[in-house]
Amino acid sequence: MPRSIFIQAPAKLNLALSVGALNAQAMHPISSWMVTTNLFDDLYLQILPTKSFSLFATVWHKDALRRSDIDWSISKDLVHRAHDRLEMFVGHELPVKSRLEKRIPVGGGLGGGSSDAAAMLRGLNELFALGVSTDDLCAIAATLGSDVPFLIEGGSAIVSGIGEEIESLGAPPELHAVFFFPEVPCPTGAVYKQFDALSNLAISPAQLRVSHVRMLAAQSTLNPIDPFNDLAEAAKIVAPAMAEDMHEIEQLAQLPIHVCGSGSSLFALCTDPMHASALAEASSTRLHIPAIAVQTTTLQPMIHLP
Repeated sequence: MPRSIFIQAPAKLNLALSVGALNAQAMHPISSWMVTTNLFDDLYLQILPTKSFSLFATVWHKDALRRSDIDWSISKDLVHRAHDRLEMFVGHELPVKSRLEKRIPVGGGLGGGSSDAAAMLRGLNELFALGVSTDDLCAIAATLGSDVPFLIEGGSAIVSGIGEEIESLGAPPELHAVFFFPEVPCPTGAVYKQFDALSNLAISPAQLRVSHVRMLAAQSTLNPIDPFNDLAEAAKIVAPAMAEDMHEIEQLAQLPIHVCGSGSSLFALCTDPMHASALAEASSTRLHIPAIAVQTTTLQPMIHLP
């Protein structure tokens, strides 16, 4: 049995996000086309001796462009909770030493915490040779957050319900993009509350545009103007400074700029890697808004370490 393993946890990108009105369970159903990208958090897991207490550490990677305080309690840490849920599922302890090195900004709409949790589930399953099926991993993931089930397999998928219904589309199309990281708080709860207010005023859509999402996902090419996000207007109201940054980036890029999830990260689709790299550099140096060129990717293989 291998003693250590390395897992990369990819940032997700909502290329299309339609949000419905609150349902009877006080949840917002979604229909979204999600893809994984090559912006990764790094998770290292090492098996500890039987009866040992598991150890968890989270730090910023030296390459991280946007950092914030890592000050949440262990009870709210998704990586720790994923470990506990899998222990409960298999019925025995899984003692590990976990070190998570983050590049994905916290609370930026890129699913970093969700991806870290999915990486923990995948990594433990491999490290301890548990043989838990993908369906069962996804079921456990659904108890942790709406983005976590998709990130068990990643790639490209239509995600519905409250994140638990996943229609895999296989490998994502080759897309090049830039992620921009404004230093602006944009709390998810506040964005959904503002979305509800706009929906009540008939300013924002509150019905799922499933056919629109599927149409985009079926296209052979995607234009920079094609992505859409029903939460964008609400996010711009909650975080006006983010809206100002969007305008500045649009003037620089001469491209449509889109909100990632509920914000505050932003993205633009580019024509090729050189275009994406040049735009990221220009944003960082001229606007002082950190940015990184990315592309779509499938999940990377886990690496067994000595």
